[in-house]
Amino acid sequence: MLKRTLLPDDPVARALSLATMAASLSTGLFYSVSALYFTTVIGLSATTVGTGLTIAGAAGVAGSYGGGRLADRFGPDRVQQVSTVVQALAILAYAWADDTVSFVLVACVAVASRAVQGTAKQTLLARWFTGPDRVQVRARLRVVTNVFIGLGTALAAIALLVGTATAYRSTLVAVGVGTLVAAVPLGGLRQRVDGLAAALRPVRGRHALPDAPLGRSPLTDRTYLTVTALTSVMAMQFGLQNVGVPLWVAHHTEAPDVMVSVLLLLNTVLVALLQVRASRGTHEVATAGRAVRRAGLLLAVACLLLAASGSVGVVAAIVLLLVAEVTSTMAEILSEAGTWGLAFELADPLSAGAYQGVSQMGYSVAGMVAPLVITVTAIAHGALGWLFLGGVFLTAGVLVAVVAARAARVPVAAPAVGAAA
Repeated sequence: MLKRTLLPDDPVARALSLATMAASLSTGLFYSVSALYFTTVIGLSATTVGTGLTIAGAAGVAGSYGGGRLADRFGPDRVQQVSTVVQALAILAYAWADDTVSFVLVACVAVASRAVQGTAKQTLLARWFTGPDRVQVRARLRVVTNVFIGLGTALAAIALLVGTATAYRSTLVAVGVGTLVAAVPLGGLRQRVDGLAAALRPVRGRHALPDAPLGRSPLTDRTYLTVTALTSVMAMQFGLQNVGVPLWVAHHTEAPDVMVSVLLLLNTVLVALLQVRASRGTHEVATAGRAVRRAGLLLAVACLLLAASGSVGVVAAIVLLLVAEVTSTMAEILSEAGTWGLAFELADPLSAGAYQGVSQMGYSVAGMVAPLVITVTAIAHGALGWLFLGGVFLTAGVLVAVVAARAARVPVAAPAVGAAA
């Protein structure tokens, strides 16, 4: 099972897995030291860093959508490789950023290129794999991502223990080099994999087939836009893990601060163990919708548990936080599986890149607004805010299931472009 996840038999899946290992290890390192680097080495205020990253988040939204158009025109494998190199160079440039302007510019390039890379990867999955293989490969890649981010976070402890500007800057250089390594497995895929060049032939531009039909624009597909908007609401759950829970534990519960690390570790382990299994069957639109609906219910329950943890003693708070983490992680696993299935199966295969760009743009928007939404609701208003958030997640999950059930009754126009894994 582990070998199949890390080193799958399909050469495209294996290349993506190897690239994900290097990129995720680098991401874990970056997440651990970047905030301290920006504030203690460059000398930026926390407010400046937050504002700069918000601006970069907007660039990421544009990159997610634009990456799909580029993938359709030039091929997703090429776009993913080039954007990975650009991201690596941008991360290396952080080591020489010395003021607000240079920091914001570098952050915009780094975040936008990472977003382009994510959309290109989704497009490659959509174009090469078919049916359940797409979701299963995507689930395995997510397991690889979580495990190697965890390893990167552990390695970052060395720089954090040393705590010098040189240690932080050296770590950023290592992140840049690691990201550059992530581009290597993507090179020469078309020459190494029979049929890949034909499957990834551009659908637009001078290299496209002369008589190739143009696919539908996702911007005119109301069903796809509706599902993307609703699953974007569900994607704000990642803000719970990264922002909401740490602030809630530290400032509103009797639990020790170390619980933040314990909960993160628990999340990583559960995703690694259960994501692939939970993704089975979600290549069917109706099943995917039901998975997201269950996720909405579980998130609502998790919000209630988190609210309750703020009004009890130490032991009860720890127990409630652990149960809430298990519940929210199960919701995360189901929501991701369902969202992937809907993003792949509801897309017009002739415009795979454009459709995946819209889907990834939803994630980017969610990532940009989630910290603000969660802090002004749950963190600012306590139990009442948690109840509101829970209601939002529950409503979004139910509506996704309704739209998916309706879409499942509409026959698919054409089969996906690509080869079975």
